[in-house]
Amino acid sequence: MSRVGRAPIAIPPGVNVTVDSGLVTVQGPRGVLSHQLNAGISVGVEESRVVVSRESDQREHRALHGLTRSLIANMVAGVTQGFQKTLALEGVGYRAQESGKGLVLQLGMSHPVEFQPLEGITLTVEGVNRIHVRGIDKQRVGEMAAQIRHARPPNVYTGKGVRYLGEQVRLKPGKTAGRAR
Repeated sequence: MSRVGRAPIAIPPGVNVTVDSGLVTVQGPRGVLSHQLNAGISVGVEESRVVVSRESDQREHRALHGLTRSLIANMVAGVTQGFQKTLALEGVGYRAQESGKGLVLQLGMSHPVEFQPLEGITLTVEGVNRIHVRGIDKQRVGEMAAQIRHARPPNVYTGKGVRYLGEQVRLKPGKTAGRAR
């Protein structure tokens, strides 16, 4: 049995989990999320916990067992606390500003780069070089943060670019660093 898959998920107060013909719906104070179950995986709600089980020990069912449990646990965490990723802009003249619900970035290009948030995502700017991506769906928060980072990933020689807060960028030496005198 999968260690992850067999662990029950605690349902906090104020959260309602329902299973209806293969669709798991989690409703909480921050919103509603749903997930379609794969064949061979079943979900049961017992008192104040959710239990995920599989019908056989086939390789596909074993893989989906832990995955489904993690997805449901993330849904419960999302509707109670929500998720956040923070991006930092590194570089002279790199700045971010809000425009309506969207975001406008100056990243050393000849034009500003604009982003519109995905459904259920909010983008906020702290100062001029911090971007907070918030939402209840962990996958969408990560996807939006990855799209913003992709506009100008960190340069491996200078370190300039958009990076996740706390991300370590290993700088390569320039071509003159290896030259002997």
